[in-house]
Amino acid sequence: MDLLTLAGSSWPDYALLDSGHGRKLERYGRFRFIRPEPQAMWTPASADWDADGEFVGASDEEGGGRWRLSGNVPREWPLTWEEVRFQASCTPFRHLGFFPDMAPLWTWMRDRTASGDQLLNLFGYTGVGTLALAAQGASLAHVDASKKSVEQARANAALSGLGHAPIRWLVDDAAKFTAREVRRGRRYDGIFLDPPKFGRGPEGEVWRLEEHLGPLIADCRKLLDEKSKFLLLTCYAIRLSALALGALLEQVLGDLGGRIEAGELGVREEARGLILPTAIFARWVRA
Repeated sequence: MDLLTLAGSSWPDYALLDSGHGRKLERYGRFRFIRPEPQAMWTPASADWDADGEFVGASDEEGGGRWRLSGNVPREWPLTWEEVRFQASCTPFRHLGFFPDMAPLWTWMRDRTASGDQLLNLFGYTGVGTLALAAQGASLAHVDASKKSVEQARANAALSGLGHAPIRWLVDDAAKFTAREVRRGRRYDGIFLDPPKFGRGPEGEVWRLEEHLGPLIADCRKLLDEKSKFLLLTCYAIRLSALALGALLEQVLGDLGGRIEAGELGVREEARGLILPTAIFARWVRA
């Protein structure tokens, strides 16, 4: 297993400007926001943060809180990554409708994707990763349990000029859908998934990462074959190690050959170049 640290950098519509004292200052297009960040244990570069809004976290560990926004922040506004356009918004879950630290992984998958490849995105959320690969000519199945998220993903596809791209938009429980695909004998050139710590499917199905991730990866393995190219797994806000994710992939996908990589995902701060950790990942890639 190879251990890596992947650090995303600023792009025209996003930057991590500064961080410290348990918070971070980011730019999303023309707006600047402050959000809680427990891992920013250092002192910020500047004591004066001018922002258009701040998410004030609750005192518990369940991620509650609320936004305090200036009057000039709209309900949503368009952003661009490469040729993909999508809407950002200040969600009740403290993020802004997508995960900018995923940009290095979108590029990594695009480098391994050819026109006509069949890809599967589980827990696909608002679809920026799906559209990044659809723009490469891939055909995708985009699965998320939230009807609202899938509707936003379809709206983002239209905004990107990809409304007629070969994408199956599916409101479904990721584990149940994957099991059905196994029974159907389907195969994919690549799979990527970003499961939550806890969630519920459209019919109330309960998802607990530590309990259900192993069986899901086992089913994903059955959708890959000797011509498949990659499987990418990212996890946020969990008390797990990247080594554990890598070991899981080694056990389940080791017979496919290739190599396993695991490590931390982060964003490089503009002020000083510090890397703010955000998530862990593991991936299998055919050599």
